[in-house]
Amino acid sequence: MGNQTTTQNSPQRESKQSQQLSKHFQTLKELPIPLFQAQCVLHKHELLICGGYQQRSCYSYHTLKNEYKFICEYPSHVELCGHCIVQLVNNNNKGSNQITLLSFGSDYYGENKHTLVMKYLSVWSDANNENEMNNSKELNELNKLNNYNQWIPLTDNNNHPIIIGGDNDKYEGVRALIGGINNHLLFLTYLENNISVFDLNTFQFIKHDILPTENLIWYHCFVSNSENGQGQEMMKTNKQNYQMLLFCFKAGLSIEYDEDNNIFQFHQLPVCDDIAPFYRYAHVYINDIILFFGGSKFNIVSKLVHKYSIRENKWITFEDTLPNPLKDCVAILSDEDSLIHIIGGRDNKKAILSTLMKTNVRVWDHSQLVIFYFFILMKHK
Repeated sequence: MGNQTTTQNSPQRESKQSQQLSKHFQTLKELPIPLFQAQCVLHKHELLICGGYQQRSCYSYHTLKNEYKFICEYPSHVELCGHCIVQLVNNNNKGSNQITLLSFGSDYYGENKHTLVMKYLSVWSDANNENEMNNSKELNELNKLNNYNQWIPLTDNNNHPIIIGGDNDKYEGVRALIGGINNHLLFLTYLENNISVFDLNTFQFIKHDILPTENLIWYHCFVSNSENGQGQEMMKTNKQNYQMLLFCFKAGLSIEYDEDNNIFQFHQLPVCDDIAPFYRYAHVYINDIILFFGGSKFNIVSKLVHKYSIRENKWITFEDTLPNPLKDCVAILSDEDSLIHIIGGRDNKKAILSTLMKTNVRVWDHSQLVIFYFFILMKHK
C-alpha cells in the first residue's frame, strides 16, 4: 500500500520530490490528442473520452486492447469549456449494449450553452478478420441513420430543443449527478455556489438552493454516497433521502436531498490543510473513500494524492505522489473497480498533456485487497 501520513504538512514539500517518478503509475498508450478538462464515462471495457477544452473530438479507449477509436465530434458551434457529461439511466434497459450520455455546459459568463445527448453503441468490432473494416463502415452508416454515436440536441416530448440552464447560470466547471426514485433527477452544482435539481421527465428545474460555502464552487468533486463505483448514480440512503458529497478548496459538504418534500440539508465536513488550497483535481469514489489526484490554485500545481474516508470522516495525504504535478485531468474506475485511469491534464509548465496512466486501487486503499479477493472467488465459483 502507498505510504501515507495524517499530518498536515505544507503542499510545498512536494518540490523535494519533483525529480522522483512514482512507482505506482503505469503509462499507457498516448491519447490521440493532447487533452485537458476532458470528461469520461465507463462503458464495459471502454473509456468514453468526450471532448476537452476547445477540443470537440470524442474517442473510445479499450482497456484490454490499449487502443483508441474515434467516435465523433461535437457540432462545430459548440465551444467546450469545463463541460459536464453524465450517463442517463434507463431503468428498463440496464443490460443493454446501448447507453445514453448527456453533455451540457457554458462558458464562464453563462453564454454559449449547449445541451446534447448521444446514444452510444460500441465502435469496437469483435470480428478479427478481413471483413472487419467493411463491417465497421456498415456499422457507421447504420449509426448515422439511427442517430447513434453522434451528439444531437436534447429534445422534449414535442421534439423541441431543450437547453439546461437559465441566462444567469454559469456552467463552466459544473458537476452533476443522476438521482431520484426513478433516476430522473439531475443534480447540478455550479458557480458561484449554486445547487439545482432538473427533472429529466418534465424538462423543468424543480429546486434551487445556495450552498453554504465561502468560496466559489467549480471544477470540484461532487459524488453520491452510493454503491455505484463511479459515484454518479445515486442510491437512496433511506425511504426518501439521497446523500451527496462535495469538496472544493476549503469547502466540504454532505448534502442530503429529501425527494418527497423537495428539501436540501447541508452538513459541514472537514477538509485537510494539504488539499484546502486546491481545486481542479481528479477524483474517484470507491465504496467508502474518495481519492484525489493533483489539483491547482493559481500557478501552483499539485502532485499529491489524498484520501478521504467517509465512514471515519478522516483525511490522509500519501507520501507517494503522481509522477508529475497535474491539474484539469480526469480519473475513472474500470475493470471491476480494481484500476484507476487518469486522463490528460496540464502540468506546472502549462503544457497540455496526452498522457494516459493507470494505477491499482489496492495501492491506495488496503481494504480493497480483501474486497477484490472476495470478488474473484465469487466470480470463479
